[in-house]
This record gives sequence, C-alpha cells and structure tokens, in this order.
Amino acid sequence: MAITDDIRKAATDPTPLYFLAGTADLAVQQAKKVPALVEQLRAEAPAHIETVRNIDPAAVQEKAGARAKEAQATLQTKVTGLISTFDTDLKKIGESAQDLALRGVGVAAEYAVKAREAYEKVAEHGEQTVKTWRGEAADGIEELAVAVEPKAEPGEIKVEDKPAGTGPVAAAPAPTAKKAPARKSTAKKTTPPVE
Repeated sequence: MAITDDIRKAATDPTPLYFLAGTADLAVQQAKKVPALVEQLRAEAPAHIETVRNIDPAAVQEKAGARAKEAQATLQTKVTGLISTFDTDLKKIGESAQDLALRGVGVAAEYAVKAREAYEKVAEHGEQTVKTWRGEAADGIEELAVAVEPKAEPGEIKVEDKPAGTGPVAAAPAPTAKKAPARKSTAKKTTPPVE
C-alpha cells in the first residue's frame, strides 16, 4: 500500500507544476531584459570594434608568448615541488584517499540540499505566480459577471435608465443548469452459506 500511496501523492503533488510556472515566469522576466542589453551592445559595439582594429598583432603575439612561458615555468615549479614532497607512505595515501572520498560525499550531499532548496524556491515563486494569474483571472471574471448579471427575473424585460438615444435594454434570462441523470445504486447480492 505504501507504493500506491507514494504514487498517489506524486500524482497529486502540484509542486512540479508550480516549478514549471515559476521557471516560465523567471524566463519571461529575464527575456524582458534582452532589449536593454541589445541596445547597450549596439551603443558599445563601435568602440570595441575600433579598439580591435587598432591592436597590433605582433604585440598580442608577444604578450601571449610571454604568458605561455610564465605559465610553463610556474607549472614546472609546482610539479617539481609536488614530486619532491610526495609521500610514499601507503598508509597516509590510503587515509588521504578516504578523506577525499568522504569530502566528496559531503560536497555531493551539500549540492543536493542546495539543489532541493533552489527547486523549492522556484516552486514557491511559481505558486505565487499562479495565484497572481488566478487572481487576475478571477478579477476579470468578476467584472464580467457584474456586467452581464441580470437584475430581473428570467423572462422579464427591464428597462434601465440610460442616457437619451440608447434605448431600452432587455435583461438576458439566467442560464438553467441541467441536472445529471441519477445514478442507480447496485447492491451486491450474496448467497447464503451452505450448511
């Protein structure tokens, strides 16, 4: 029964839908920023293009070569230092490996918790977004209902006071609700036990 309860709970949990709504709302918010970024790029692009045109390729090549030599020397120094300080004691290496493995598990658990928190934040944002959407829809429906709601009984015509030239207004009859057919209850017949 626990599996059935888990499946039922997963099927009725609105959190994933709220997460999708929150993600969509955040995407829309970010998309609204794009036109401003495009305008900024348009304004800055000519200056950047001119700077690139004025760069001397020989100077760039010289700087890149100097940086590569510097990086190679630094790397070689660090590797030499690491090899010279490398401890060959197997017990210490085993402890270090175990320590690194435990740290890895801790970091993975930490990231899992952070991911869950982020998921819940976005889902909460989505829930608020859905409530906002529903509120706006409810306000629109309420305004429509007030505008359309008949003031008179069904079938009666009521003339409201209107400015001259608008003419009489007939109230629309209220819609009638259809009743669903009644369901027949079926009783299970049982046979008496044989003695």
